[in-house]
Formats: sequence, C-alpha cells, structure tokens
Amino acid sequence: MQNILYNKPAAESQKTQHNNINTSCPLAFTYIAYLSYSQLHTHFKKKNPSSLAGIFLFFFPMDDTNLFVKETSFYNQIVLGSLLPENMWAPLPHVVQGWLRIYIAATLLYFVSGAAWCFYIYHLKRNVYVPKDAIPSRKAMYLQIYVAMKAMPWYCALPTISEYMVEHGWTRCYAQISDIGWASYIWNLGLYLVIVEFGIYWMHRELHDIKPLYKYLHATHHIYNKQNTLSPFAGLAFHPLDGILQAVPHLIALFLVPTHFTTHIVLLFLEAIWTANIHDCIHGKLWPVMGAGYHTIHHTTYRHNYGHYTVWMDWMFGTLRDPLEEEAKNI
Repeated sequence: MQNILYNKPAAESQKTQHNNINTSCPLAFTYIAYLSYSQLHTHFKKKNPSSLAGIFLFFFPMDDTNLFVKETSFYNQIVLGSLLPENMWAPLPHVVQGWLRIYIAATLLYFVSGAAWCFYIYHLKRNVYVPKDAIPSRKAMYLQIYVAMKAMPWYCALPTISEYMVEHGWTRCYAQISDIGWASYIWNLGLYLVIVEFGIYWMHRELHDIKPLYKYLHATHHIYNKQNTLSPFAGLAFHPLDGILQAVPHLIALFLVPTHFTTHIVLLFLEAIWTANIHDCIHGKLWPVMGAGYHTIHHTTYRHNYGHYTVWMDWMFGTLRDPLEEEAKNI
C-alpha cells in the first residue's frame, strides 16, 4: 500500500440521454402463465428438480412471499429483540419494524466499521499508510458523522421499500438458492453485480455532469476533496437524496434478474463497509478493484473514476485514471 497525492479539483460536464422502456402484459395471459408455471414447478421439482426445472426457474423464479415475510421478521427479532424492549417495537406495523431494524443495524455498522478502521490506520498504523499531515482532523470527521447521521433515516427508506416490494411478490427475488441451483445463483449474482456496477457508474457520473444535481445534491459530499479531509466516515456523508439515487441500481436489479433475497440484503450492508474503505486514501493495488486509490483521484479531479467496485466501467467509458500513473507524475 502506498500514499497518493493529487492535483486540485477541476469541473467538467456533459449531457447524456436516457430512454425509458415501458412494458406491459395482459392480465389474462399473466394469470394463465402463472397457473401453468405453478403446475410445471410442482411437476419438475417432484420428477427431476436438477434438470429442466432448474432452467425454467432460472428465467421465472417461483414467488414465495410467505418465506420473505418470515425472513424479515426473523431479522427484526434478532436486531430489535436484542436491543429494544419488545413492547417498544412489537406493536409497530411490519414495514415500520423493518425500517427501524435497518436504521439501527446501518447506524451500528457505520460507527463500528468507521471507528475500527480509523483506529487502525490513524492510531495503530500511524504514519505507515497515511502521512501525519494527511490525517483528517477530529473536526472534519465529526462533520462527516453529522452529515451521515442526518441522512441515515432517509437512506434506510430504500431498503425498506425494496423489502416491501419483495414481500409482496413484485420483484424477481427468490427465497432459497435450492429453488434454482448454485450454478444459476452464481450466474444471476454476476448479472446483478454488472447491473449495479453500470447503474452506479452512470448515476454517479450524472450527479457530476448535470449541474443542478451536482450543486444541490452531490456537492455536499465533495467538500471532502483532500487527503486530510477524507476519512472512512466520509463514506456515507451525502445529501440524503444523493445517497438514495446512488443505491437505486440495487433496487432496479431486483426487477431484472432473479435475485437471492438474503444475498441482496447482505450486499446492501456491504455498501457501508465498502464506502468506508474507499475513503481512507490508501491504495490497495488490487486490480480490477476500484479501491481508495482510485476514489481519492475522483475526489481531487471530480471527473474521473466514477465506478463502484471495479475499474471496468471507467475503462469502457474513458474516465479511468490510474493512481500509480498519478503517483509517478508527482515524483
């Protein structure tokens, strides 16, 4: 791991076009198809669940809303039941319980992951990964926490909505990996991540390129534009709507790809850990991961490295800038 220093911010904008495609299906056809599918599902699971049923379920996963409600209720019991008296949360509607559970879990994850990482890189490994003059002040970190905590209740609305949609059978989620098999699960997970990667790249890029979006939303996050103002706590320091918009691809993917519900939830919470990691200014040199080295360049040039987990989208669309090349220029 090496430290990286960059040039002053610059701004640049461009226009893109978006096409919305609306599709519909006649109610009668949908009903008949569902009945046929239900019969095929039962038949093939009894006869040979590893052959044609797996292929069929790959394209049309079976809806099992009761299992989704049981799963989210189980998570509510674990989080809320462990931290709050039952009479405080049990009478609440299920969707409110879900939001409260997500809010508490996300807040704990934000503070635990952020504090642990700050303690490691700024205290235990002081001056090893980050030079003394690049360590953010406590004031800067407190401000980042303040911005993140103001937005956190709103951030939690998106996964709450996604859970509501899943529980009501509006998405292509499935409850158990055995419904489609491990091969289809891995394939679908890959498609899910590609959609998320593509969606977050363009959402992030448009938050820069469309001036009103940048001025009123994304600029809140970009006040942190130097090494000594970036810290793991900056990972969720966004305007609430900005943070929601950048997470929307996770929700869109549920309507496009058969998705394992538990995996979807895990990936949403991994976002909190990932965003903390990419704001620590330490270049991990793990290609093709879009780590902190790349993201620090984004915070100092404003027009490169919009990607999320990997460098591929920036490479494809011509916005990639390599931290090792930048480091060589500054020597």
